Amino acid sequence: MYIIKVKGKAKIPDYIQLRDEHFVLIAYFRADRPLKDLHRYGLEGKEDELATVIAGLEFGKLQKLDL
Repeated sequence: MYIIKVKGKAKIPDYIQLRDEHFVLIAYFRADRPLKDLHRYGLEGKEDELATVIAGLEFGKLQKLDL
């Protein structure tokens, strides 16, 4: 799974994208909102780890997500 942080412009907020090994979009959520429904993506119980990864992400840099 891969993760990328997308910079918003003006009134559009920053977003996080989760992509599978074929780079197909599997999740898209606001960076400033609490993480919920992560069980849909196989990340149940890893909210704190994912929040730490998101806080350290640079905008526009695709990164492999290893939790």
